[in-house]
Amino acid sequence: MAAARPLMRLLEALEKLPGVGPRSAERMAFYLLRTSRGEAQQLAQAILDAKDHLRFCSVCFNLSEAERCEICNDPARDPAVLCVVEEPKDVLAIEKTGAYRGLYHVLLGAIAPLDGIGPELLKIDELVRRLSSDGLIQEVILATDADKEGETTAAHLSKVLRPTGLRVSRIASGIPVGSHLEYADQATLARALEGRRELT
Repeated sequence: MAAARPLMRLLEALEKLPGVGPRSAERMAFYLLRTSRGEAQQLAQAILDAKDHLRFCSVCFNLSEAERCEICNDPARDPAVLCVVEEPKDVLAIEKTGAYRGLYHVLLGAIAPLDGIGPELLKIDELVRRLSSDGLIQEVILATDADKEGETTAAHLSKVLRPTGLRVSRIASGIPVGSHLEYADQATLARALEGRRELT
């Protein structure tokens, strides 16, 4: 495609985004070129602000502006239930359902041996330390994705958490195998949380 260099650079940058192919990148690029300079600057500033001001919560590893996230600081949350997810985007997906009022622990990934990601690269040690130091937690819900990596991670966590004596449950079916939490609709995700099963 013969195009001006700034357009080509924009297309190349957009194609690096997950799930964006050449045609989607073209649609986004031409949409952005039609917007006003002010709107383009707002988008650019929002990206920079997120990069500059977000960090991981020191307790649960969700994204936060402060050392502790809003969920960890919320006294209305149920401290007896802890939901373990792979990524901060999964917290957002579950929160949108309005069906869960407990706390979270974000692993920042999933076990994927073929990609060189073992349990030691995830926030599993931090989870175990958190559970041993927090006497309020009674149940751990494993809400990892229903794909191969998520199931492997859930199985590993079940084995690691068994000695704690805590109730360990897995979100129920309703999330299709091979799919990701972020793509599940709110009703399906709510049903999966309500129908979680205990792991033995």
